[in-house]
Amino acid sequence: MPDYVALMADWQGLLTRRAAMAEPLRFWTAILEGWASWKPPATLVALAWSAEECRERWQAGRTLLADAVPEIPAASLEDLLGPVMERLAADGPEAAAALGRFAQAWDDGQVGPASLLPALDRDPAAGLQERFGLGSYLGAFLPVAALRPALETYFEGVRELPDGVWTRGGCPWCGGAPSYGDLGEDGRRRLSCHVCGGAWIAARLRCPFCESWNSRDLTRLVGEGLDEGYFIEACRACHGYLKGVDRRQRWNAGSPLVEDWGSPHLDIHAAREGFWRSTPSLAHLLPPDGDRA
Repeated sequence: MPDYVALMADWQGLLTRRAAMAEPLRFWTAILEGWASWKPPATLVALAWSAEECRERWQAGRTLLADAVPEIPAASLEDLLGPVMERLAADGPEAAAALGRFAQAWDDGQVGPASLLPALDRDPAAGLQERFGLGSYLGAFLPVAALRPALETYFEGVRELPDGVWTRGGCPWCGGAPSYGDLGEDGRRRLSCHVCGGAWIAARLRCPFCESWNSRDLTRLVGEGLDEGYFIEACRACHGYLKGVDRRQRWNAGSPLVEDWGSPHLDIHAAREGFWRSTPSLAHLLPPDGDRA
């Protein structure tokens, strides 16, 4: 099982360091607490493919989830979905109504965990928007909040990804969009998926969203002062962006998820520059007259 106790300790350390933002950041605390208390259902069996079976799919540009879907009972996710849906309903009457339609369809068995699973060519938030009218900036919260513990458990035995095998922009395990991009001590770029907890080495001069290799399309916004060592990598072609941290400068930085969730001010800055992210951020919950990404 994933070590959510250590993740919670890392998160609490960030709340201490960023005390001025501690209150809004507690939105994420409830999600982390839910993950820590979650128990895997009996039907959820970890994927047991060999290294060669995984390599064959990655070399073909296929994610593992594309060929092996876990059995996750809907009831096992309800304690994770419920609290975040209540918080998202506060976005306004339209959001509350859309979430109500989704909840009713979930209770009726018309939708289930499969509706939240990502893929390289499918964003579940877009599907929720099309079917229930739920804004994609809100729908993006649901897969992360509900699926992370189950998918981490499912993929825990197949995390060895050989260098150079995976060349797509999305997550090689679940197909989700990357949410963070560190630079390690060796200078290599490591992308992270918050839906399943995967992390993989990726080319520094390629956009993970539109997969453009045109270096002229890429731009980098670098933090200063208290944010020194943090950066925003953006693409002028598709306008997607990733936040990240240079761990050669910030050797004591937290995990990618903690650093991402704990820096909504950088998302606000990226939005002001005209860039977007499909993965969730507290910046997306700003009022309509604020800086929504």
